[in-house]
Amino acid sequence: MRSPRTTRITCCSRGYTDNVNTAPYAPAFQAAGQPETIDDVEAKFQLSFKLRLWTTEDRRWGVWAAYTQQNQWQVYNDNISRPFRETNYMPEVFVSYRPGLALGGGWQWNLLNAGFNHQSNGRTDTISRSWNRLFAEAGVERGDFAVLAKAWYRIKEDADKDDNPDITDYYGYGSLTAIYKWRDHSFSLMGRGNISTGKGAAQLTWMSPKLLGPLRAYVQGFTGYGESMIDYNWNQTTIGAGIAINDEL
Repeated sequence: MRSPRTTRITCCSRGYTDNVNTAPYAPAFQAAGQPETIDDVEAKFQLSFKLRLWTTEDRRWGVWAAYTQQNQWQVYNDNISRPFRETNYMPEVFVSYRPGLALGGGWQWNLLNAGFNHQSNGRTDTISRSWNRLFAEAGVERGDFAVLAKAWYRIKEDADKDDNPDITDYYGYGSLTAIYKWRDHSFSLMGRGNISTGKGAAQLTWMSPKLLGPLRAYVQGFTGYGESMIDYNWNQTTIGAGIAINDEL
């Protein structure tokens, strides 16, 4: 089993949102004397990869470094010169262990990760977003079906340096992802949230069999808070379609 977070995958899509978030950019538009013109259709790119730094001879234990980058690009918005609306960066380092345990009923426990990650959008002032987390992740599988559970703890920052002190109100403290493969089609459903605030998100993805070389088509729907860091406290529903390299299982 491979975690979707660290699987090598490159994808791009054309997506639509039902609720455009212009609030973070309002001061910049006002300073420029322009109306707040953010398109409800944009392109999305994601790149993830991992590098093994150390492993035991049987490869059951390992230390990994990983990186994920996500971009939202207003490619169709020529009124404001087609800018990148948001870019999120997430470097991380973690220890991975492969238990290789049979749990009964055909279930296998093959994934256990624990580590640290940093996520930010590299911005300054009012549109800066960032947080640091310690996390643990476990995954079990049965044939073509896998379930991954992830929990995290946010490392506190000084109040005068915290760009988003309420981020866990929306992202919560963990997520659950189910992945199923059928005839080389891949279906995944992710849910996360904070029970005490009643806020969170869900994401459903379908990925096709290989169409040309490693390329696959996919459709992805998202609803809730935090599709990107600038939107961490913004509720929206988005749908997109595009191409990807590598599936999730």
